Amino acid sequence: MNEQARRPPGKSYRRPKKDPVRILAFEALRAVDERAAYANLVLPPLLKKAREAGDFDTRDAALATELVYGTLRRQGTYDAIISACIDRPLRQVDPPVLDVLALGAHQLLGTRIPTHAAVSASVELARVVLGDGRAKFVNAVLRKISRDDLDTWVERVAPPYDEDAEDHLAVVHSHPRWVVSALWDALGGGRGGIEDLLEADNERPEVTLVARPGRISADDLLDTLGEESGLPGRWSPYAVRLAEGGEPGAIDAVREGRAGVQDEGSQLVALALANAPLEGTDERWLDGCAGPGGKAALLAALAAERGAHLLAAEKQPHRARLVERALAGNPGPYQVITADGTRPPWRPGVFDRVLVDVPCTGLGALRRRPEARWRRRPEDLERFAPLQRSLLREALKAVRVGGVVGYATCSPHLAETRTVVDDVLKGRGGPAAEAEWVDARPLMPGVSALGDGPDVQLWPHVHGTDAMYLALLRRTA
Repeated sequence: MNEQARRPPGKSYRRPKKDPVRILAFEALRAVDERAAYANLVLPPLLKKAREAGDFDTRDAALATELVYGTLRRQGTYDAIISACIDRPLRQVDPPVLDVLALGAHQLLGTRIPTHAAVSASVELARVVLGDGRAKFVNAVLRKISRDDLDTWVERVAPPYDEDAEDHLAVVHSHPRWVVSALWDALGGGRGGIEDLLEADNERPEVTLVARPGRISADDLLDTLGEESGLPGRWSPYAVRLAEGGEPGAIDAVREGRAGVQDEGSQLVALALANAPLEGTDERWLDGCAGPGGKAALLAALAAERGAHLLAAEKQPHRARLVERALAGNPGPYQVITADGTRPPWRPGVFDRVLVDVPCTGLGALRRRPEARWRRRPEDLERFAPLQRSLLREALKAVRVGGVVGYATCSPHLAETRTVVDDVLKGRGGPAAEAEWVDARPLMPGVSALGDGPDVQLWPHVHGTDAMYLALLRRTA
């Protein structure tokens, strides 16, 4: 029986209005929840399809993007607020209903959309994707939420800082408690530092490009963008920052592979390895965990300038294809292979420089992948630990005596950074590696607040980069 047939006589049926922006945002959130997809992979094709259908202009795309990322970043806070407005445990609410409620909460509490418009648009969305019955529930909850602003709600639902500091910060800044604790340990500071970091995780990151050496300079890339569209990077001589709303895919240099999208922290890691002092040969370089190819492309370009050869190895075939695409057109010699860095096909001791940017929890890139904070679990650390140590041990075997290995992660968690390196050097869980620390700080000239060394930890709230970690090690025997 259809909706109209179920209605009492005399009551006309009003077909719900379809709002393509909010429907697209809802579809993206469902994909993130149902398929464990990442928003940065799901959203672009949805936006492209909407543009091609004539449903979207630039402003529509910007709003849809803000709704998706804003909702994901503040999901923990919104869940606490929604929970305070319903009479059942949050887990008993169907996930699609929660997505509509979270989208509505973000419009009410995290944007400048007028209250009446945020509620009515969310209720209309609920009618389209959930049906009239559940739309009434959405309407009732959002009207409760609309009575107060974000600060008032947070004060109400977050425990006092003095009673439970980590839980307070988790609710206020929308991070799982265990992540708050881990980041706080890594910072080793007081309240101000951790709050600044958590706030930075919830800000929209800049889009940063890398001008690939030998193919285009940063100055030429800036000239093509113009003063209104591009800014120089803060730290890397190859970095160019896009103005807000800039679309990398619309830039010729990016489409042609002369430039690419790459966080400045990632660029700094590659540059530090490339510039580490060596004695003797400097002819063979290895990127042992090359996918998806950003660091490999920069290393290949730098190697080409010196007449060196880069071997880029990636275990997953689909990621190896991404590496091939990133390196296509590089002027110097390189090779991309599908290979497992823990069971390498290359002979030991043949490389002068080796980079292993190991698989990790990704807690350093929560600005870009906000959903990862809700997807990761503490037990993931145990799953990655053996792999990280094995990759570093094999990298140290692959490099010649006197050569340099860079161990990098996009995570500041101590269990994935300094602890891994210490364990490998001191022989915990295996033979001690015959290697010594190389101070990485001088290899990032001009970059401030790099700590006591010899390793380097970058931070979003300090450096404006992802929280990249780098340890440089020289093989001694």
